[in-house]
Amino acid sequence: MDDLEALESRLGIRFEDRSLLLRALTHRSYLNENPDLALEDNQRLEFLGDAVLDFLTAEWLYHRFPEFQEGRLTSLRAALVRTATLARFARQLDLGAHLRLGRGEEESGGRRRRANLCDAFEAFIGALYLDQGLEAVRAFLEPLIEPETEHILAAELDRDPKSRFQEWSQGVLGITPSYRTVAERGPDHAKVFTVEVRVGRKVYGRGEGPSKQAAAQEAARNALAKIAQMEEAP
Repeated sequence: MDDLEALESRLGIRFEDRSLLLRALTHRSYLNENPDLALEDNQRLEFLGDAVLDFLTAEWLYHRFPEFQEGRLTSLRAALVRTATLARFARQLDLGAHLRLGRGEEESGGRRRRANLCDAFEAFIGALYLDQGLEAVRAFLEPLIEPETEHILAAELDRDPKSRFQEWSQGVLGITPSYRTVAERGPDHAKVFTVEVRVGRKVYGRGEGPSKQAAAQEAARNALAKIAQMEEAP
């Protein structure tokens, strides 16, 4: 509980029901290795937090950008709630340091794994909603999404990454990129696909996602980020 108090103090939030916070930070691997503990993992809270995030993000964008049409608002929301963005929020909050992981997950780098961090952030949002309601979540979330939205707009990250990468590849190299699924893991109800994007024989990016399409978008986004780094290098 001292660990939870330290997290609450850093975030400026105090839970009335601290068991909700504990559950939000409990990965299923921890319970798999400790089956006798009367605990629940964070998957149900993740489900709830995902819905709360979608609603509050859509609401904020609706009021913040009255000039944007539905399509632009939808793409902005998708960029804000995608796995990589939510994992970055989790890193800002240092949620990874407080995760309860099984030994195997811990040793394989689970505290840094993007999927775990994204899930923990969604579960934290779900826990905060149950403990303190929608207004508390709104007050917590908006300082995170406002600067992130500015970054997304400045870098045009809300545009379809596959289309943007294809424009670059055809314009600069004269070649259309290709996508290949190189791995898949997990049970049928929770598959994770890994996709590579190539231009000719060279791999430009790799991405993971719950579908091949999502993984391909992530691969294109990864490729664009690498290109930007190369262009900025002296």
